[in-house]
Amino acid sequence: MSDPQTVVDGKVAVITGSTRGLGLATAAAMLDAGARVIVSSLSSQAVDKAITGLAEGGRPVDGSACDVGDLSQVEALLSFAVQRFGRVDGWINNAGLSAPYGPTAQVPTESFEQVVRTNILGTYHGSVVALRHLLPLRRGKLINLLGCGDRQPVPLQNAYASSRAWVRNFTLALSREFRGSGVGLMFTSMIDRAEAVEGYEHRLRPLETVMRLWGQPPEGPAERLVWLASAATDGKTGLEVQLLTRRAMAVGVPREVARRESHRPRRSVMLQTRIVPSALEHTSH
Repeated sequence: MSDPQTVVDGKVAVITGSTRGLGLATAAAMLDAGARVIVSSLSSQAVDKAITGLAEGGRPVDGSACDVGDLSQVEALLSFAVQRFGRVDGWINNAGLSAPYGPTAQVPTESFEQVVRTNILGTYHGSVVALRHLLPLRRGKLINLLGCGDRQPVPLQNAYASSRAWVRNFTLALSREFRGSGVGLMFTSMIDRAEAVEGYEHRLRPLETVMRLWGQPPEGPAERLVWLASAATDGKTGLEVQLLTRRAMAVGVPREVARRESHRPRRSVMLQTRIVPSALEHTSH
């Protein structure tokens, strides 16, 4: 963060889904760059724990529990941020869920609906609440997170993948609607745990190899999110940044080959998988 353009000193950022993983790393990176940060997640206990860890040295961070699928709670999160820090300069829609891995008809309906509620409605709620605050000010950044399936169908991950395709189209439409507004609308593409429909858990095992080859700690992608939120992207909209670059992917395979040739132990990657029963078992005929 040595480039002064990438510093977000004094800016206020709201990050949904920010008590673990990429969201938490992004909160830490924003604080390191001089921002003031509001963290949130479904759990008030998780929010309190994140604040305690992030606030070392008196860093300006606070937070509130928020179900992004509930518009009134997202509005309350914005109000909390404004009350706490006086304004909001950037909003990052990071909260997201994935349904159990398996055929769509076998995924429990409530799991599919929760993905829609969080990934689609949550992104919609966060976006419109942020825009209604930022547009009159003619400044600020709205950043939406994408993921696997944003460009093509992904069988056995239909809920998550389709939701990310929706987020891409939604964000691109927003960027065209509000081009010239002064507000930058951007999106960026990005597991240590997963769910699978019973009988499909073995199909997730190759993910451990993928994670070992191309997985990266969240601190790297978090730095890119700080860059998106900084002055370096002022005046831009519809900007997309790939967090897993082709260069990073190209490096992964030879790095693994070199590891094997030197007989170094491989990086331990354990995918914790929870098995859920097929919804077809409960279908009446």
